[in-house]
This record gives sequence, C-alpha cells and structure tokens, in this order.
Amino acid sequence: MNKRHSSSGPVGPSQRQLRAGELVRHALVDILAREEFRDPALQGVSVTIGEVRTSPDLKHAVVFCSPLVGSSDAKAVADALNRASSFLRGKLGRQIDMKFTPQLRFLADQSYDEATAMDKLLDSVAEREGFDEEE
Repeated sequence: MNKRHSSSGPVGPSQRQLRAGELVRHALVDILAREEFRDPALQGVSVTIGEVRTSPDLKHAVVFCSPLVGSSDAKAVADALNRASSFLRGKLGRQIDMKFTPQLRFLADQSYDEATAMDKLLDSVAEREGFDEEE
C-alpha cells in the first residue's frame, strides 16, 4: 500500500513542500525589504512573513503575513499584498529557482495575536493560583 494512502490519519506537507515554502518565504522577505510600494496600506510598513504553505504541485502558495507590532491592521496589509501579488510573483520568479513560480495568496497571520492571548490567559491562571514566575 502506498504511504500517502495509509489510514493512519491526516498527512502533513511533504519535505518538498516545506523546502519550497521556505525558499519562497526567504525570497519574499528579501523582496518586501527592498521594494517600495505605491499602495498606501504598504507604504512605510514593515511586513513579517510567518509561514508559506505550498500546494502539493507547488503551483499555489498561501503566505501568512502581518505588519510588525503596532504598524497597522494585518487584514489591510494582507489585502494590499494580494493586490500586489502579480508584481510580487514576477519579482519572485526572477529570484527563485523553481520550475513554476507559485500563485501567491496572502492571509493575515493571527498566530501572534493568539500567542499573546494564550500568554495573558496563562499569566492570569498563574496569578489566580498564586504561582510566581521567580519560583
């Protein structure tokens, strides 16, 4: 039986997808650091690329992005990057060595907000239980 079709549960991304995602992420970080954008939602905003998930055929990539702390609204930045995705894809194609340059779709990365909320929740539980961080 093929390993991909075993009944052991959901299968995560392949090593190839992970490698391609990291390649795209590094290239996008470099492009976003060097380029100037006309879109007002992107002007003067430093963008963090948290993760890139590629499809199994590597033709599509979902990019999780967020502005650096306190810069602006994550959804507005993701929408602006989606408007600039064809421009970014062109730059990406010249910078990476892949058979296909993936179509890019940007989503606001909520993982930082979720981590902050979890930290606050754990702090409140520790405070209520009388635990000290020094112990």
